[in-house]
Amino acid sequence: MRRIISTIAVFIPAAAHATGFERPIPQAQSATAEWWFFAASVALLAALLAVHMLVRRR
Repeated sequence: MRRIISTIAVFIPAAAHATGFERPIPQAQSATAEWWFFAASVALLAALLAVHMLVRRR
């Protein structure tokens, strides 16, 4: 029994070693993603303009 426990104790720290950190490589944006970002930006600006005009009236 003691031999089994000592054998397990030897292999547990070996399993705990982690691999080194690898930096993620950024992927290029697709043309479709750029168009969606543009559309969202225009929609945000339109919403901000609408809020500005509503607040300015009061």
